[in-house]
Amino acid sequence: MSKPVVNIWGTSPGAEPAATQAAPWDTEWELRNGTAWVFHSSSGQTHVKRPVILADGFASGASNGRLLYAGLENGDYPFISTLRDNGFDVVLLGFADRSASILDNAAVAIECIRRTVADREGNAPLTVGGFSMGGLVTRYALAKMERQKEQHETSTYLSYDTPHRGAWLPLGVQAFAHFVKEYWGDTNPLLSLYSDLVNSPAARQMLRWHLETGADTTLDVAGGQDQERTDFLNALERVGSWPQIPRLLGVANGTGTGDGNAIPAGDTALTADGPEVAGELRTQGKGSQTVAWMEKPGQDRVSIRTTGFPELDGAPGGLFPKAPLLEDAANFGMAAMLAGVVNGVPAELAHNASTFVPTVSAVASARIDDHNALYSKVDAEESDLHDFLCATTNEGHTVMTRELGEWIVGKLQEA
Repeated sequence: MSKPVVNIWGTSPGAEPAATQAAPWDTEWELRNGTAWVFHSSSGQTHVKRPVILADGFASGASNGRLLYAGLENGDYPFISTLRDNGFDVVLLGFADRSASILDNAAVAIECIRRTVADREGNAPLTVGGFSMGGLVTRYALAKMERQKEQHETSTYLSYDTPHRGAWLPLGVQAFAHFVKEYWGDTNPLLSLYSDLVNSPAARQMLRWHLETGADTTLDVAGGQDQERTDFLNALERVGSWPQIPRLLGVANGTGTGDGNAIPAGDTALTADGPEVAGELRTQGKGSQTVAWMEKPGQDRVSIRTTGFPELDGAPGGLFPKAPLLEDAANFGMAAMLAGVVNGVPAELAHNASTFVPTVSAVASARIDDHNALYSKVDAEESDLHDFLCATTNEGHTVMTRELGEWIVGKLQEA
């Protein structure tokens, strides 16, 4: 039985277009472990002229070109058609496995850059970037090409709510996912899905704090970094950390003013109380606290405790388009088995969202373990980017908005 494809950390697609509809792209490039969908700026065009490569983000399984296009075109701002109307050719880059190592998918990005340069008519420089994880993939790809003295022909790098300084997934949510898999994954593969995603190479590389199991855990803010993330950061450092030739642009789906999303710290987020399992998840607060506990009859209680963490759930930043584990816990997904199918009683859901990419991470200006930095106005002088824009309000992670889309198009027109 194959696992369903679930997009929880990548772009935010709209309703899935019917597969019987004509493909919205003009041509398709098959790449090793990936696919590129090419949208020309004018009809009858056979080659790219002013290419903009945009890489997909994290999720399970392979990228879906139709969904990626729909999420960027059919929301608040028609991003792809606006780029085309302004003379840009759009290349959407997808991966055969969006949860694979960022370093492995960077090889796909390099192949796509080479293919674009070979296909290009004229000598207009490329724009290369991506959404969420896609921004890390292309950041590493460009830096590696420079390190190897290979011309990438790129004048602008663009990241869209990319976790440059790490991403946040509540530790209680991670532990809850693993707890469910350990007890019920063998009987229902769907209940293993979220645990498998959390433990995938790309997730381990992006998450600043990672839990591998649902075991009893006490974690200090200074620890909790997975070895995969350490290795990825070291690999990034070996190629210079950032590409040096392009102008570095970025946008954040969170505010840059220090205003959070009003999720209270240390508050109950989800409770489940039934004959088969009981548990509670709490929002992350400062100081020492128990952020989650889970208990199955006849088994010892599992508790997740933290010390010294900032109030991350309510921090300024891009939120999950929907809370993948908390909302599903009350309605379907993994914890429906806990709260409904097994327990026979509904879970009580108080908060169904959390910040995923803090603003200071998306604009690469501060560490996300620094509470004061999270809740302060972004210091542009501290950013590794040459220019960036933060959203007016905290909104869904990688949601394409008119505010951010128009800024990007304007910046690309300046080049």
